[in-house]
Amino acid sequence: MTFNVTEILEIPTGIGSITVENLVYFALIILIGWAVARFVAINVRRALADRLAKNERELFVKLIYYIIILWAVVVALPQLNVNLSGLLVAGGVAGLVIAFASQSVVSNLVSGLFLMFEHPIKIGDNVNVAGVSGSVEDVRVLSTVVKTYDGIYVRIPNETVFTSNITNYVHNAARRFEYQIGIRYQDDANEAIRIAKEVIATHPFALKSPAPSVFVDTFGDNRVNLTAYIWAPARNWWDVRTDLLWKIKQAFEENGIEIPLPQRTVVFADGLEVKNRTAVEKEE
Repeated sequence: MTFNVTEILEIPTGIGSITVENLVYFALIILIGWAVARFVAINVRRALADRLAKNERELFVKLIYYIIILWAVVVALPQLNVNLSGLLVAGGVAGLVIAFASQSVVSNLVSGLFLMFEHPIKIGDNVNVAGVSGSVEDVRVLSTVVKTYDGIYVRIPNETVFTSNITNYVHNAARRFEYQIGIRYQDDANEAIRIAKEVIATHPFALKSPAPSVFVDTFGDNRVNLTAYIWAPARNWWDVRTDLLWKIKQAFEENGIEIPLPQRTVVFADGLEVKNRTAVEKEE
């Protein structure tokens, strides 16, 4: 007994005019599309391993994967005698209805994709977005999660993130901070500057380049105001800022340089002090 492959492929399936051959071609196209999607996804994931954060990389890989799968389905559907023109019209109408019903969702999705490609923030960055300051905990498809410095988690829609001014405090490797330090007029300003520079130079996280700067800035009512500009690694900025300020204060005290308290000079009019003293003696 011999089998005629052509006759087997031409056997109708009972679903319209679809034959076994149509089903075989449909399954074969879907299988090839799935294999191509897997192959492309694996290679894209490897290529972007050191360029994108894990969540962003996986989002991009899934997007490519499903686009290829969708393309394979569209190519395979004619094998089932599906009229793609009618399907596209119906899909277009449905798409318009869904788009109008979920404009904010679509907007957040598109904004999330733009954020992924533009990459203004990433997980772990210290940022200020839409008036919210904190550390980026997650960048999702529709929203970005920021943990404030008070430990509060804030979910910000990606549309708001994308259209807002974003201040990224750690995007640059170094960040500058400054001090305003007051010393007494009778203290030696040159000596104070020397001591401050010496303390800064001995700190392990105070950068040599860009170099720190300490100088006399202004003269106050009862003090000479020094300004210090110091650069530190962006990730260690806060620790360096608080540590150095205390060390400079201690070094000033050890060398007899004081930070003055506010002072007021009171001048009495002629005879006013005598009159007040006489009035007090009469009351006694």
